[in-house]
Amino acid sequence: MAATRTTEGTDAAPVKQFSIFLENKVGALLEIVKLLNEHSVEVLALNVQDSADSAIVRIVVSDPDEVHKLFEIHDIAYATTDFVVVELKEGANQLGKMLAALLMAEINIHGSYALLSRPRGNAALALHVEDNECSTAVLTSHGFRILTQADISR
Repeated sequence: MAATRTTEGTDAAPVKQFSIFLENKVGALLEIVKLLNEHSVEVLALNVQDSADSAIVRIVVSDPDEVHKLFEIHDIAYATTDFVVVELKEGANQLGKMLAALLMAEINIHGSYALLSRPRGNAALALHVEDNECSTAVLTSHGFRILTQADISR
């Protein structure tokens, strides 16, 4: 898969989302966060969808390579997806403009959530879209900065 370009034009790794399949029990998410923190990995964005028996936790982390290793070692079920992370310099005021740009290009959003951290001091939104490359091009052409893994990792 091709690397996403930021508006500065440098090639860099796209942001990875991890979908973790957890038993729906008290403390399950805490166990994952503690494991990551013990290995100096920070959770930068979080989304939880639960059902009666299980939960799907979607996270964006500061070190995806380390998380791959940890999840394999600890036999934690997961999947990864490349995500588009868009910087919203004016915060919520830019949400409508961003959505309108994607609508004009007929790009569907399958999921979204805000980052817990504020890269460069600005709000950022993680987007699971049907076409990352097209979304990146459209949003960039409308003046949005697309963040890479390097941009959001500390």
